[in-house]
This record gives sequence, C-alpha cells and structure tokens, in this order.
Amino acid sequence: MRKAHSFFLFIHMKVSRKMKPKSFLALASILMLLFLPQHAVAGDEEARKSNTLTLYLENDLFALGKNDRYYTHGTKLSWISRDLSNYRDVVRAPSWVHRLIERMPFVNDPENQRAVSLSLGQNIYTPEDKERSDLILDDRPYAGITYLGLGLHSKNERLMDTLEFDLGIVGRHSYAEDIQRGVHVWTDSADPKGWSHQLHDEPILNLYFERKWKAFKTRISEGLGFDCIPHIGVAVGNAYTGINLGGQMRLGWNLPNDFGTYLIRPGSDSSAPVDDADPRFFRPFHRFGIHLFFAVDGNAVARNILLDGNTFRDSHSVDKKPFVADLVGGIGMIIHRFKITYSYVHRTKEFEAQTDEQNFGAISVSFTF
Repeated sequence: MRKAHSFFLFIHMKVSRKMKPKSFLALASILMLLFLPQHAVAGDEEARKSNTLTLYLENDLFALGKNDRYYTHGTKLSWISRDLSNYRDVVRAPSWVHRLIERMPFVNDPENQRAVSLSLGQNIYTPEDKERSDLILDDRPYAGITYLGLGLHSKNERLMDTLEFDLGIVGRHSYAEDIQRGVHVWTDSADPKGWSHQLHDEPILNLYFERKWKAFKTRISEGLGFDCIPHIGVAVGNAYTGINLGGQMRLGWNLPNDFGTYLIRPGSDSSAPVDDADPRFFRPFHRFGIHLFFAVDGNAVARNILLDGNTFRDSHSVDKKPFVADLVGGIGMIIHRFKITYSYVHRTKEFEAQTDEQNFGAISVSFTF
C-alpha cells in the first residue's frame, strides 16, 4: 500500500497543476481501480447462486507425443448446480432422494452448500498396435465406455464430500469404435483394425464416494497464495472397484477458491467456487488469476472391466497391475468467469505385459454463471 500511495502522490505532483480538480479526481479513481490490491466481496452469496459448466478433453496428442494407444481419448461434459440448501423447495424428486441427500456427511450443517451435478462422458481404449486385425492376447482390449453420472455434493470452506452414481454401457453400443474411426478418417490417421475383438456390451453401474479437504492454505503476499488439497475415495461396481488416495498443491496469483483440478473420473467435478473470495467474483477487469499445480493420485485396483474383461461373458482380458499411480503437473488460469487448465499426466503401467508407462494431456474449461 505504501508504494501505491507514493505512486499516486507522484501523479498528483505532476498532473494536478495542469488538470482541473474534477479531471484529476476522475483520473485518480481510474488508477486506484487498476492498481490497488483487490479484495473479494465478503460472504458467499454469489457463489451459492452460481452454476458451473465444465468440458474435459484428454488425449495422448495433448502430451505432444506420437503414441496413440492404451487410454487414447476421453471426453466429459458436466454441470454443477447452484447451492440447493433449500432443495425441498426447488427440487422435485422422490422422497427417497431427499432422505439420501440428508444422510450425507455435513448435510445438516446450515453453513454447508449442497449441489447436484450431471455429467455425460466417453472414454476410449486400444492396444498399442492398431494395424493388426487379429486378437492381441498380451495387449489391452479394445474397449469404450459411455456413461451418465449423477453427483451429490456437500461442501464448506474446508471440506467437500461427493457421492456419485454412474450408469452406462461398455462394448459395441458405447459407440467408441464409431467415434474413433470417424476421427481417424477426419484426421487422415491409420484405421484401427481390431475393433471386432472389443469387449461385449455390458451395462455398468458404479457408486463412488470421495472426500477432499483443504489441509493447508496461506497467502504469501497480496494476491499470491498456496494451498494443499488431499483426497481419498472408494468405488464399488462392475465397471471399477478400488480405492484412491492423493492430493494436489497449487501456487499462484489469485488462486481459485474451489477444490482443485482433476482428471476425468467420478468425483472430478470440483471447479465450482466455494465462496465470493474466488477471483471469478472479483470486480470486472480484475477477474484474472494464474497458478501452477502438481498432483499425485494412487489407486489400489480390485476390478477394472476395461482390463479384466466382461463380468458375465468370456472376453479378451489381461493381467492388471494392482496399484496404478498418476503424476500430474499443470497450469491453470482464471479469465473473467472461465477457469482453463492444462495438465500433463504420467501414468504408471496398468497391466503386466504393458511395454512402458503412458503420458497424455488433459484440458478442462469451466464456466461459472
């Protein structure tokens, strides 16, 4: 603040002799708006009234590599509702849905926000050699999964709990084959020849619970901040069963006041602002922030249909690794009401015969309105 005051005193000395008082006051007001530190509006009224829409794209092309294999593409579109603390008045749902929401952790705390999310996504997986039309026994199966997710979220400044139900299909009618072949024709890429060996059609139903918490948050200087967000989750279902444990650290200018940036998976919808201290609610022309983040996510895998094969029918399968880890580094930006992130992901081997580990990139764009 002392530097700012010296700056305006200098302006006054140089300009006040040549300008009328009203003109000088107008100029001073503009300079004050542009240069003085910005503080968020206290409270969480704007955050509670806001919805957030997020598009996720993941592809090994985004990692600047030429490998098109294993987890080759993922797309997800999700919507997170505004706060529904008075959900009985605004959400028309069966009574059992209301009772389920009320049993979630912290739901009876009047300070907490409750929201729902809806998501639609598709992931595509292929073996390393897509030029072969025969069954490659020691490489991962061709597979696609298309799903609809319903999430229930309860959060405050310190904690966020997510309970998500995923319903979808694995197999031919996930239409992963059609999407990949269409994109390869459009980009003049090699046609994948082994989709006749993909997993059979199987409906999937999965339940996922995850807790995230702000273990550490500090402001190094005006605008510059650092935080640490661990998480732990458990999944049960015929698509995926296992537990995960990890966390992320963020350092930057005007950090978003949310629960971080995650890859496509259940529980990843964490980009909605918690309160009005988020830069997305700053005054116009000051809604900007930039930060770096680093994340680790470890998974203990009991079942993965994409590697273990179909549950009730014989299909191609491989011997999966019981533990898989993701190392993630990236950059995020807040521009007005948009949050844009890029992540570079290093994933350890997922099955025994896998030749090497995988790298891919992830892009997400969120809009809060």
